[in-house]
Amino acid sequence: MLDAFRPNKNLSAKAWTILLVTEVALLGVAWSLGDKLSIPGPLDTVLALGRLITQEGLLFELWVSFKVNIQAIALSSVLSIGLSYLTVLPVMRPFVEFCSKARFFSMAGFVTMFTLAFGGGHALKVALLTFGMTVFFITSMSAVVAEITKSEWDQARSLRMTPWRAVWEVVVLGKADAAFEVLRQNAAIGWMMLTLVEGLVRSEGGVGGILLNQSKYRHWDAVFAIQLTVLLVGIFQDRFIVYLKRVFCPYAFLTLERK
Repeated sequence: MLDAFRPNKNLSAKAWTILLVTEVALLGVAWSLGDKLSIPGPLDTVLALGRLITQEGLLFELWVSFKVNIQAIALSSVLSIGLSYLTVLPVMRPFVEFCSKARFFSMAGFVTMFTLAFGGGHALKVALLTFGMTVFFITSMSAVVAEITKSEWDQARSLRMTPWRAVWEVVVLGKADAAFEVLRQNAAIGWMMLTLVEGLVRSEGGVGGILLNQSKYRHWDAVFAIQLTVLLVGIFQDRFIVYLKRVFCPYAFLTLERK
């Protein structure tokens, strides 16, 4: 267990289990003491979660939000990765750079424009989430393409590849592992934006609407329960993307100190 306090040490499975159980127990104790700070305790949160599931339809609303988020992730991934790959063409770089800078815009300023363009309901929620995720996704992914070294391109040229074949080998295949990592980091943005989007568009429901309602009436135990539920879904989503990365890009883990 002393290796847990030393840099870059690998722990055994037993040591990891002890460490995890200890830290979870300490977190539980700290949370239980949160009543003194007006923070809902574990029991209150669990009871609120049961009430939300049985009376408020939390699981159904969570499924509605999950579908919207997955669609937005898929659309933003296609747009961001595709445009980032096209930065190999000088003509595309100013446009992609502008898309990257669009992350400084306020989402509230585009609600009316998006409503006129996509109508309301499901399409509007997906469009708003896609926009909010794409501007950050494209920033990270275009940086990955821009940081490809000259030696990598020279190697492709030395193998007498055509320019587009070099793009396929060096950018698309060569940076697939980086694309998965950028996707993993940016996929969480959709859950962070969910409250804003589903607060604006409540016709389809969603967990964001329930969260706003509970927060409005200061039902903090219910707020905690919803937040923890979304956290668990987000962790599952994150681990699934890591799993896909291991399946499609196993080479990315071969040289890591911590696998």
